[in-house]
Amino acid sequence: MVVDGFEIVDEISNIEHGFSKARWGRRATTTVDCEKISNMNDEVDVLIVGAGFGGMYMLHKVRELGLSAQVFEAGDGVGGTWYWNRYPGARCDVESLEYSYSFDAELQQEWKWSERYTSQPEILEYANHVADRFDLRRDIEFSTRVEHTHWNEATNRWGVSTDTGRTCSAQFVVMATGCLSSANVPDFPGIDDFAGEVYHTGRWPHEGVDFAGKRVGVIGTGSSGIQSIPVIAEQCADLTVFQRTPNYSIPAHNGSIDSQYEAEVKADYAEFRDENRQMNGGFGARSGFHDEPSIGYAEEERRARFEQQWQRGGFAFMRAFNDLMIDDTSNATARAFVRDKIAAVVDDPETAALLTPVPTQVIGCKRICLDTYYFETYNHDHVHLVDVSTAPIETFTPTGLRTGGVEYDFDCVVLATGFDAMTGTLTRIDIRGVDDEALTDAWSAGPVNYLGLQVPGFPNLFTITGPGSPSVLTNMIVAIEHHVEWISDCIEHLAATGLSTISAAPDAAATWVDHVNDVADMTLMPTCNSWYLGANIPGKTRVFMPLIGLPPYAEKCTEVAQAGYEGFILA
Repeated sequence: MVVDGFEIVDEISNIEHGFSKARWGRRATTTVDCEKISNMNDEVDVLIVGAGFGGMYMLHKVRELGLSAQVFEAGDGVGGTWYWNRYPGARCDVESLEYSYSFDAELQQEWKWSERYTSQPEILEYANHVADRFDLRRDIEFSTRVEHTHWNEATNRWGVSTDTGRTCSAQFVVMATGCLSSANVPDFPGIDDFAGEVYHTGRWPHEGVDFAGKRVGVIGTGSSGIQSIPVIAEQCADLTVFQRTPNYSIPAHNGSIDSQYEAEVKADYAEFRDENRQMNGGFGARSGFHDEPSIGYAEEERRARFEQQWQRGGFAFMRAFNDLMIDDTSNATARAFVRDKIAAVVDDPETAALLTPVPTQVIGCKRICLDTYYFETYNHDHVHLVDVSTAPIETFTPTGLRTGGVEYDFDCVVLATGFDAMTGTLTRIDIRGVDDEALTDAWSAGPVNYLGLQVPGFPNLFTITGPGSPSVLTNMIVAIEHHVEWISDCIEHLAATGLSTISAAPDAAATWVDHVNDVADMTLMPTCNSWYLGANIPGKTRVFMPLIGLPPYAEKCTEVAQAGYEGFILA
């Protein structure tokens, strides 16, 4: 395919969404008792960190191999992201029939979702059902946070220690810690002086929060803010939203699941899954993808197509045409459409202007949000919007906070400030590989990871949906299943060939990082300050972390394995 004279390489030949079809974190300062770590009280074949969807499936696959496994999970239950993110309005932005495991046909048939886009409580219920159905809990130690993971070159094993004093030795360690797990809590001056309650959307109290009659401040208008603000507004007496950057958001048009559509999918679930795996993001094959560029269409026809996808709801909007993410002129037509929608919904012109991204801001370079009456919420008299882009929050006070010289009083403040994405959870663990090299040092200039699966110098350490893989640009469960199955096959291969270790070759990893960024540079994705680049974390090196394009990535992983794990060092 040629766009404006540039040939798009084969690696992204199957990408849609506007393509042709077909030092962050802190180094641990805790003194480690090396003698204690070398004298483990448990030995297993595979140690898994995290009991979300990645960790649970990894445990299931390890058992199928006949190997012993131990899972350490910081929470007191399974679910990962859906265990922690219990804020009001939390729900998945991938449709329920697609955001679910595909590895077990009976599980697919027996579970019934209630909504098109499932809410957090129902997803957590599903995770618990899976844990019970496959008897996973007996190998999971809850309320246990991994603090140190050190490679022992004498034994070719990993030593792991936790905050509970539990230690373990394992041949393999699989980090199933999730891409959006480390809450980003800005260091606001005076926050400890605030007399009210402070909540982060990613660490929400399990008992919930009663906002009735309260004055509430919400900081942040990313995905969690856009989901929670309408619900909080329904409950509280007064709501003030502090926004630094407006975001594009598309209506989800959520509702009860269409029983006829569900029956059609379940009648041939395998084909449905296969269709989705051929999509760039691993989902949405039946969401009306239009495999033609927007340029060449008359304005009236183009807007009619946008309107059709807008009414369909969800990420389908960005599938209205196939060039929206590689051609800025085409992208401008989509963002102009959304800007007009915001202006039509929000009554007050000044508020509408603040909620509208500038005309040059690419739609899709940040993760698009899906909402339920988000923009409409600002039409209520008790909901206020404060722009902090030019006058950042100065300080918290005992009664609230101050910005732009104005004092605001609150009973509670919600931090919808996102996550240290993709690397944060890994770099907050003291992980040390060959020659005692710390992962934070290995990644001081950005994450170096071959295929998003392994880091050079850290043998037998696997990262599920790590940086350098499609991960957050996909249906996460599809990405998780692909990685878990690849890792499982790799471990089985080592056992069958009498080998004990595998590690990414440094040159292969370096080349892969370049490839990930080269592919991104063919698109409009790197054009804005997004968490894909780590731009939301002060001091974090700007590197585009996820790889665009699931189908060619999956093909590459298969080719690597079939070539005897090319790019890896086996010993």
